[in-house]
Amino acid sequence: MSRFLGHNVIGDVHLGDWGLQIGMVISELRRRMPELSYFAEDYKGEYPEEAPFTIDELEEIYPAASSLAKSNIEAMEEARKATFELQSGRKGYIALWKHILNVSVEDLKKNYSALNVEFDLWMGESDSQKYIDEMINYLKENNYTYESKGALVIDVAKEIDTYTIPPIIILKSDGAILYSTTDLATIWQRVKDYNPDQIIYVVDKRQGLHFEQVFRCAKKTRIVNENLFFDFIGFGTMNGKDGKPFKTREGGVMRLQDLIRIIQDNVVNKLDNNKGFSESEIYDIARKVGLSALKYGDLSNQVTKDYIFDMEKFSSFEGNTGPYILYTTVRIKSILRKASEEKMNNMDAIHEPYSQSERDLMLKLSKFNEVIEFSFLEKAPNKLCEYIYDLSNLFNKFYHENKIISEENIEKKNSWLSLITLTKNILETSLDLLGIEVPDRM
Repeated sequence: MSRFLGHNVIGDVHLGDWGLQIGMVISELRRRMPELSYFAEDYKGEYPEEAPFTIDELEEIYPAASSLAKSNIEAMEEARKATFELQSGRKGYIALWKHILNVSVEDLKKNYSALNVEFDLWMGESDSQKYIDEMINYLKENNYTYESKGALVIDVAKEIDTYTIPPIIILKSDGAILYSTTDLATIWQRVKDYNPDQIIYVVDKRQGLHFEQVFRCAKKTRIVNENLFFDFIGFGTMNGKDGKPFKTREGGVMRLQDLIRIIQDNVVNKLDNNKGFSESEIYDIARKVGLSALKYGDLSNQVTKDYIFDMEKFSSFEGNTGPYILYTTVRIKSILRKASEEKMNNMDAIHEPYSQSERDLMLKLSKFNEVIEFSFLEKAPNKLCEYIYDLSNLFNKFYHENKIISEENIEKKNSWLSLITLTKNILETSLDLLGIEVPDRM
């Protein structure tokens, strides 16, 4: 939406690739495969080019390591030590870290591609490391920091606060850095490289206090100027019908690629086999309709709220769903295709409405610019979803009341064809802004 409105936008995935979770994985790998060369401190040779684990193994290793570290003090200390040694440049751990990053990014790119999602930058916490010393020296030299129980901190509370805002910790007492350090250094880097007017963070809503501390610190220490606008969009969770985070039948957290496959299979069963679709066309339609169900189901909810992911509801061709919006758009394309085949291409300007349903459709179409601007300013894709759902309903009401192709009044017919062409264009543009593709047939 921002790009559509003419802004220059840079999307950064910003991977958490440098913190304690990496130390947890490394220490777990050491417990499982202590013979690997990465753990031999006196090893002088070249490390293998291929990772000693697959993405599936990595997805099992991290939860196991995290669970153990939370319940076992010794395991947590091992993870912290591995994190410190990684960040201090231990060669074997750097090599392992690169494997973890490469395997993860390859899988992430595959999944994001399936969702029709792209990022301009594939950067992470590690990319801010080279700025940390420079930033900390700046903070010290300008007397923004002080020591508290051995840690280096900055006060960010204000007199007008009605709730407690703790100081932000820049360095722990043992000299280790934290998320707050790397997030602040990332802002330092972004200002240095891009000098943005606005930075939008789309993060778990439970990180709200953390980012308020970081944003306040960046402003207080003049790392950014007063005019730079920080926007935190905290998202909720996708839950199953039991109200708990969406899981597989086996009880594990649902993998995105599995969810996409399940919903596409669900859509295949709903397609009308009497329309003569080829096998490849059925797959393409199922992919687009399935993703519309998944993405529209997510984006039509207020971003900050948790919601229930109901497979049957979201993949339905009726109601406020992605497939319903697609079906409406495809219906208009079908009418226009038929009109073209019958050489009805002399579309005129849209005339004054001939009925109340036509007037209502025109008025809704006229709200498009206003809706896009409001949706962007409020960072609320759900408002755009509401708009195209209402627009689809109004078109279908108009369609059922009028015989567009068989209308004998040429002026009226041409006006209607122009009207539904505009409706199609606005629906397609809106769906594109939501990252949803439209098939030619359904």
